[in-house]
Amino acid sequence: MNRHQVLSVREITPETFVIRMEKKGLQFQTGQFITVGDIRTGERREYSVYSGEQDDYLEILVREVQGGKVSGRLKRLKPGDQLEVDGPFGFFKFHPGMFLPPDFLFIATGTGISPFHSFVKTHPGMDYRLVHGVRYANEAYDHADFDSQRVVLCTSRDEAGHFKGRVSDYLRTLQLKPATHCFLCGNSQMIGDVFDILTGKGIPVSNIYSEVYF
Repeated sequence: MNRHQVLSVREITPETFVIRMEKKGLQFQTGQFITVGDIRTGERREYSVYSGEQDDYLEILVREVQGGKVSGRLKRLKPGDQLEVDGPFGFFKFHPGMFLPPDFLFIATGTGISPFHSFVKTHPGMDYRLVHGVRYANEAYDHADFDSQRVVLCTSRDEAGHFKGRVSDYLRTLQLKPATHCFLCGNSQMIGDVFDILTGKGIPVSNIYSEVYF
């Protein structure tokens, strides 16, 4: 377990924020996660790395959980504070060269966008589409870092996104190439629903990769 100094805490919404911390030489493959802990309590949580492989810092995207033992403390961090970091871990690894053809569909709900943010920061020139489901349009976490022509924001509780409804509703409207590689990250209900939709559209199980994020 290593201690990393907090560089900044950037609010995106009142509940969601990005913590930037020292990298200290930690090497990861985009899609992996780290455990982040409060040095005072020892409580730790898993967070996908939000930053790119080449960035000289580490970032995580955090949503404050009411009554949570870790997220509330993380939100109150200030530059100069210390965090305990371990990892990287996980098998949701990604490099475009690992897949043929390199045609990607990324599907996320909420803060499940984290690994995909790392994907595009690390490999900005790849061929992808991102479908991101949130409640309200202000939860389009750092969509400016994505190619705006490749992103569909699905909003379930307002009309300000590109599509009113859940990601599963939007995906039912799509025609997909069977060779598309589909990456899913979010809650287990979404992953189950979307898995059934994708296989029903002819995507082979071997082309579907998932990470339950919360």
